Amino acid sequence: MQGFAGFLWLLNLALVLFTGFALVDAATRREDAYRAADKQTKPFWLIILGLALVVSLIFGILSFLPIIGLIATIVYMVDVRPALRGLPGGGRSHRGSSSDGPYGPYNGGR
Repeated sequence: MQGFAGFLWLLNLALVLFTGFALVDAATRREDAYRAADKQTKPFWLIILGLALVVSLIFGILSFLPIIGLIATIVYMVDVRPALRGLPGGGRSHRGSSSDGPYGPYNGGR
């Protein structure tokens, strides 16, 4: 019985890490990338994945709520994330200089 409890603990830890990764990934994507990929908005996914993370931390893996959160996380990872990564720049925020053009930094014709 103790081995089964250890397996469930490891499974729950994997669920928390998987959901946490999806939440961090969703948080680092640009807001307009979600609209460009024709997906739900960034706040929608942050709320859904945040709730999934909280539920997986509170309840055990044998409850139905973490399973619903796992389904939402899987939907994000197999549908939304690849669509965002397919956009130019991968949907990530770009923190370049204000003089950066579409082909790199502008150097004043030098």
